[in-house]
Amino acid sequence: MKKTYVLDTNVVLYSPSAILSFGDNDVIIPEVVLEELDSFKKDKSDLGANARYSARLIDELRKQGKLNEGIDLESGGRLRVEMNQYDTEIPASWGKGKADNRILQVCKGIKEQGEDVWLITKDIFLRIKADAADINVEDYYEKFVPEYDNQYTGRIEVFVSPEKLQEFFSKKSIEATVLLEYNEDLEEYTTPFLYTNQFLIMHSMENPKQTALARYDGKNIVPLYYKDSKPLGVIPRNVGQRFMLEALSIDSIKAPLVIIKGPAGTAKTLFSLAVGLQKILQESSEHHHGGEQHLGGEEYRRILICRPNVTMDEEIGFLPGTEQEKISPFMRPIFDNLEILVESDEKERYKNEKQLSDKIKDLFDRRIITTEAVAYLRGRSIVKNWVIIDEAQNLSPKQVKAIITRAGEGTKLVLIGDPEQIDHPFLDKRSNGLCYASEKMKGSDLCYQVTLKYDECERSPLAFEGSKKL
Repeated sequence: MKKTYVLDTNVVLYSPSAILSFGDNDVIIPEVVLEELDSFKKDKSDLGANARYSARLIDELRKQGKLNEGIDLESGGRLRVEMNQYDTEIPASWGKGKADNRILQVCKGIKEQGEDVWLITKDIFLRIKADAADINVEDYYEKFVPEYDNQYTGRIEVFVSPEKLQEFFSKKSIEATVLLEYNEDLEEYTTPFLYTNQFLIMHSMENPKQTALARYDGKNIVPLYYKDSKPLGVIPRNVGQRFMLEALSIDSIKAPLVIIKGPAGTAKTLFSLAVGLQKILQESSEHHHGGEQHLGGEEYRRILICRPNVTMDEEIGFLPGTEQEKISPFMRPIFDNLEILVESDEKERYKNEKQLSDKIKDLFDRRIITTEAVAYLRGRSIVKNWVIIDEAQNLSPKQVKAIITRAGEGTKLVLIGDPEQIDHPFLDKRSNGLCYASEKMKGSDLCYQVTLKYDECERSPLAFEGSKKL
């Protein structure tokens, strides 16, 4: 039976082309959705861009006939704007002036006419209310990936014979075919499937406590080269941090994209800043000419830090000051990490707050570090920058594609975030840009990834206990 899909405003704002993605079924847009889209048309964020795109799309379709009667779509379905169903009864407590309740009223009215109605919305509360009103309801995903527990982590635990482990230590390479993975479902060892640049913890079959850390380079198993390095005095304290350090330390020709997922306190931001700063500051100190310091050296010109929740629209536009001063409150976590990096001696760090603040200010004044809103990356080509996208779980798949395709020659792009802490109303663990990029880029020669675990939280004993128990 042909279905009738009623679209909520948030679906069109999330993906304007959703209107055309329901095959030969009918698509209905309640008139209140057009009203809500209209209120977004001047918005300077992606929501505004999507509202304007949907307006142009519906306007093109309008030229083919009357929207209130229905317009044939190329896919075989029909699109119509619903103006009726005002007499359909809804619970008395549901205010009729609310857009969500009007959408439910439309769904209920059309269902009573005998159509197989499905409400499509990204609003969890509206899905609950629809279910309570006995209306079929579904979420909408433009692009989504497997459930979080089944997503790519960039790491795998495997087993090898003691002889092969010894060969790895002596020859610095072994073939991938000698590895075994324990399959809990089958309760036996099987040959693992490996992705290029996947990290490995190799256990000896005879003594599992005897291990080696390694990486699959696409052909063989090779050792980690940077696992014991200490960028700006930061020491990796667990396996996940050693994998992260390796991914960050490899040059931008071999590893222009690094994706790091993991819970709070696993030092994602700290390591991303430490490695980038070390590369820039070391190189700049090595390139003195007549006492003059040439910042950026050969590899990177500067560190560019962006956070997706800095929208630079009206909400931040009214804040006083320059662009940098407006972004500053959103960058507080970055400053907290810089305090650790510019003064590595914990006992001395907070004795002179002004001196500490001046050291950090100096990094910004000399433009060794710059901060920007993600929206400002549009249309640019970023060359020879160390780019950190913090809180990347709040990006949409469309935004993450735009950012990755902005990376020019010599730029290293680091996406970091915690998929458990998504603040964007339309995104979840399956549809956010960080997880989307992780799944789509796995196996790429140019991408290195690692997902850190809860027991790799090193912020403090309390932070670890909290992440585990709360």
